[in-house]
Amino acid sequence: MTTKYRGILEWMMQQIKDKQLKTGDKLPSIRLLAEQFKCSKNTVVKALLELEQQHIIYAKPKSGYYVVDYYQTPSPQENDIDFLSAGPDKRIMPYEDFQHCMNQAIDHYKEQLFTYSEQQGLFSLRKELATYLQHLQVFTKPERLVITSGSQQALHILSIMPFPNGKKNVLIEQPTYFGMIDTLQLNRITTLGIELTMEGIDFERLENLFRTNDIKFFYIIPRCHNPLGHHYTNEEKKKIVALAEKYDVYIVEDDFLAELDPDLKADPLFAYEPNGRVIYVKSFSKVFLPGLRIATVVLPEKMIPTFVSYKFSTDFTSSTLSQGALEIYLKNGMFQYHLESVKKLYLKKMKTLLKACSLYLPNYVHFTKPKCGFYLTLFLPSHIDVNKLIYLLHEKHIYVDNASRMYLPENKQQAIRLSISQVNEDKIHLGIQQLATYITDMCEKKKYNPLLFKSYH
Repeated sequence: MTTKYRGILEWMMQQIKDKQLKTGDKLPSIRLLAEQFKCSKNTVVKALLELEQQHIIYAKPKSGYYVVDYYQTPSPQENDIDFLSAGPDKRIMPYEDFQHCMNQAIDHYKEQLFTYSEQQGLFSLRKELATYLQHLQVFTKPERLVITSGSQQALHILSIMPFPNGKKNVLIEQPTYFGMIDTLQLNRITTLGIELTMEGIDFERLENLFRTNDIKFFYIIPRCHNPLGHHYTNEEKKKIVALAEKYDVYIVEDDFLAELDPDLKADPLFAYEPNGRVIYVKSFSKVFLPGLRIATVVLPEKMIPTFVSYKFSTDFTSSTLSQGALEIYLKNGMFQYHLESVKKLYLKKMKTLLKACSLYLPNYVHFTKPKCGFYLTLFLPSHIDVNKLIYLLHEKHIYVDNASRMYLPENKQQAIRLSISQVNEDKIHLGIQQLATYITDMCEKKKYNPLLFKSYH
């Protein structure tokens, strides 16, 4: 029976792959399949049920089985070296585990799937998240959490909504996450920048900006910085919070890769002002499933009604199904188990990338040296055409990101960002070797004198 059963499955999948059976087509009847494969009807039914569980076919009562909209994601080319993609490594994503959670969520929340959920998000999920956030040294209560459709939605709302301090302008690190820059520019919000290097920021300048520029909030990525990979020390975080308190400035803390920080003594800024000065944003896209589109923001109580009102005007509520599935995934311990493998993989990749950069890049190309996270930035000589370099690398199936979009127009740098999240570890050395070759060639053609290159630390 096993051979016949497997034969039916393989034949059906091949028919769909070859487009002999297309979306919406009706399958041959159970009787015809039993005759074709010379097996019992029970064997056919078992095979059809397996395909139905895989969401490849579906049953219509008293009609038969039909093909679902079946799509196979094209596999990346074997010779691709991807330093561009910033999503999690597809090879360690917990698809099957999370599918079980989705199915359970459908059973558990089936009535709520057809109604609008609580505007702040499912309370049961907020309880689980409040418990989970304690591992990140964020101690709060579920009532202060709002579930958003990804962290980008949270950042957008915070950028446009009024704050209790009545101020209008926003301060950001330079460089920073391009999604935040896009949001601020699209909404025509006056934005100031403060230079961030791997040595940190200038606190005298920070205080002056807070004192003189009507700053509504300071947007900051405290660890695993995008794109530098910088980490603030706990003492620096305390100083930033103290200055924000002194000058009535809010802090929006984007702690998107908190789980990858190997320093167990590192605290978020939220830990130093948990009552309302620091707004904490936590995404699950980078270490889990980007398509889930779930994040949470911890707000001071007086700001929750305004935030929820702005969110309601964009999408009413975030997906109940996604919320329910994440709640189940957190509650049963699957997420913590998943994080163990995630941390080991990305830490190993980052060490490999740092070694490759040290070995192959010319000494006039300066690069940041993160201790963990996804990102590392290379700073190039000013005469190099970054777009041309990216094009030449693309021709060799090596993909990198132009970091200039992570700066405000007045702060642009000649830089590229490398991400280790989806690149195969065994291709990192080859990719950096090729990158170094192109940089060297471009410098030689310009008769470049590296002594004239201004160092970026």
